[in-house]
Amino acid sequence: MPAIKAVTVFGGAASGSDPVFRETATRLGRGLAEAGITVIFGGGSIGMMGAVADGALAAGGDVVGIIPDFLARREVAHTKVTEMIVTDSMHSRKRRMFEMSDGFVTLPGGLGTLDETFEMITWRQLDLHAKPILICDVMGWGKHFKGMVESYVAMGFVPVRAREWFEILPNAESIVQRLVELPAIESATPVSRL
Repeated sequence: MPAIKAVTVFGGAASGSDPVFRETATRLGRGLAEAGITVIFGGGSIGMMGAVADGALAAGGDVVGIIPDFLARREVAHTKVTEMIVTDSMHSRKRRMFEMSDGFVTLPGGLGTLDETFEMITWRQLDLHAKPILICDVMGWGKHFKGMVESYVAMGFVPVRAREWFEILPNAESIVQRLVELPAIESATPVSRL
């Protein structure tokens, strides 16, 4: 069994413009399940998040959805997950994801996915945790993400060491392999400071 027992997977409520996005999410879910890693995700049955959950469930994995009550109907909450946690707000959703995870994986997505990923990176910048943050570079999505960070480093708004707070990996298989290799990392700061 890997030291990393559970990861939160961030990904869009949309599937993107190319089938490779959804296919990658499904492969990631399946790979995590086969590695014995629990998938924690946003709780929706649609888009990238639905695909990663479906992939993990099809491979017999444990899947925990965490969704705010107001999105449970709007995003069509996944009905087949191992456990569904309904929260009272977006912030409490992210906090629960953080508490339950040994690390974070970002698949392509939109503004919500960027928000979730940047919040975990920001918490890392503030020394609130040292958990791994892995970004899957599907069709250049990860390169664009890295480019955005690099541009802010060049402008002097983001420290150079920010490059060390996340990793860009080329595909679902490399993400799973990296997670299997990583040691478990405890949160550096009590969750009460989040």
